[in-house]
Amino acid sequence: MANTPDWQNIALQIEQVIKQPFTITNIRPVDGGCINSAYILQGNKQSYFIKLNSHELLSMFEAEFAGLEEIAQSKTVYVPRPILNGISADNAFLVLEKVSIASANVQSEKKLGQQLADLHKIQQPFFGWHQNNTIGSTEQINNISDDWVTFWRNHRLGFQLTLAEKNGYGGKLTRSGEKLSESLACFFSHYNPQPSLLHGDLWSGNAAAIANGNPIIYDPACYYGDREADIAMTELFGGFSSSFYTAYNNAYPLNSDYTIRKTLYNLYHILNHLNLFGSSYQQQAQRMIDSLLSEIS
Repeated sequence: MANTPDWQNIALQIEQVIKQPFTITNIRPVDGGCINSAYILQGNKQSYFIKLNSHELLSMFEAEFAGLEEIAQSKTVYVPRPILNGISADNAFLVLEKVSIASANVQSEKKLGQQLADLHKIQQPFFGWHQNNTIGSTEQINNISDDWVTFWRNHRLGFQLTLAEKNGYGGKLTRSGEKLSESLACFFSHYNPQPSLLHGDLWSGNAAAIANGNPIIYDPACYYGDREADIAMTELFGGFSSSFYTAYNNAYPLNSDYTIRKTLYNLYHILNHLNLFGSSYQQQAQRMIDSLLSEIS
C-alpha cells in the first residue's frame, strides 16, 4: 500500500496535464479494494479519483491507464477517463475522472450486453497486448501470439500453475493441471476464437451505472483474446442479470460449446485467487481441472 502522499505535488502534476489551476479543497478516502488506497481529490471546480500504491508498482497503473484509453477509443462501453499516472514521493498514483456511479439495473445491464458485444468486435490480427498488466496484483503476461491455444497454455493456465507450485500448491494440482495444459487443443477442435478486445477482469464489482443510466466498466486488465473469456468471468461470481446475456447474444451470439470452455477460462481466475488469497481456493481449482479432464477422457 501507499505511504503518506504528497498531495500538493500530485495537484501540481494534475495542473500540468489539464493546463489550468487546481487547488485542493478536500481529500476523502474511499474504498479502493484490497490492492490500492483510493481517494477523492476535490477542488473548486473539478474532482478526481486517485489510486495510490508503492512506487514500485507504477507499471500496474501505466497498464491500467493504457487499457482505459484503449477501451475509450473503441467508443463502445463507457470507462472513467484517465488523466495521468506518475510518481510522487514514494507513491505511484493514477488519476481518473471522478464519476458518480450507482448500482447496475436491468436497463443498464441490457445496454452493457449490447456495448460489450461491440467492444468484442474490435479485433486485431494477434492475441495478447502491447504490454503486460496485472490481474488483481498478479502479473499478467501478454506476449503477442498468433495462436490462441499456445497463448492460453503459456501465459494464462501455465503461468498460474507454475506460480501455484511455487506457492506450495503442487502435487495433484500440478500433475492434473499439466495434463489439462497438454490437451487444450481438444476444446477448440470445432471453434476458432478471434482476438477481440477484452476488459479482462469483468466481474460485477467492475461494472455499474452512471447518472444517465448508461453502463460503466473500470479496473480493466485488457488484452486481445477469445471473447468467451470475458463472458465467462461475468458468470464466475454472479451479479449479472439475464438481460445482460440476452442482449449480448442477440448482438453477438456465443458458440454452442461455450459452456464447456467457460470452466477453462474461469479456472485461470480461480488459480489466481489461490495464488493471491490462499488454500481456500485449492479444492475449487482441482474440481474445475477434474471436470475439464472428464470432457476429454
